[in-house]
Amino acid sequence: MPARKSAIQKRDSAPPPRVERITSSKSKTFPEGNMLIASPLELQAVIRQVPPGSVLTLDALRDHLARKWHADYTCPLTTGIFLRVVAEAADEEGNGVPYWRVVRSDGRLSMRLPGGEAGQAEKLRDEGVRCVAAGKSGWRVADLSTVAWQP
Repeated sequence: MPARKSAIQKRDSAPPPRVERITSSKSKTFPEGNMLIASPLELQAVIRQVPPGSVLTLDALRDHLARKWHADYTCPLTTGIFLRVVAEAADEEGNGVPYWRVVRSDGRLSMRLPGGEAGQAEKLRDEGVRCVAAGKSGWRVADLSTVAWQP
């Protein structure tokens, strides 16, 4: 049985970004058009630019990448997977990629990143970003419009 790949290996061995043409779809997630399948390294390059005290929403990240690669949209499914790979690789390396600055488009934090929502909230609070409990939906950034960063 082959050994499991580390997050670093997954990040570094992923194929480069590519644009695929979706010609027929009944899905809101994958509508017709040119869809970018990004890469973990492409996401990491953008995430490294997010300044302390700011957050980047997944929508803003996907929109930026789609524009850069001349696509209509970026695949939301692979973006989420690649964000987790980048976060886990950053934790393995201790390289300081600030993955905790990426939040859902409504400001909610992610339970799938290292440390979960509470860990992400703590890192954001350490940078001056106010996070609040959002009932059953977990944690969220309190003043998203004031701390949202655009690439």
